[in-house]
Amino acid sequence: MRLRRLATSALSAVALALASAGAVTLNAAPAAADPCGFYKTHSDAYYNHCTSDGSHIVIEVDDWGPNSEMCVGPGVTWIGSASDVDGAWYTGRTC
Repeated sequence: MRLRRLATSALSAVALALASAGAVTLNAAPAAADPCGFYKTHSDAYYNHCTSDGSHIVIEVDDWGPNSEMCVGPGVTWIGSASDVDGAWYTGRTC
């Protein structure tokens, strides 16, 4: 009888541990493939204009010289080589 109680307790503990690990795994959100705003990959720089209204915006691009401006539409826009672009941001204007 004591052995049966010990086995039941051990199985319950293992089941609880596995259920907890599964809950943590299921609740962890995957990293965004294309984050909103400026981001770089190993070789390229992008700006992702996350919008549902179809707007086009002006972004300022820090490209190691005098900054330049670009008009970007919804979604991901390639803005240059990762080695040439240090950042990009929304200027507050549409185009």
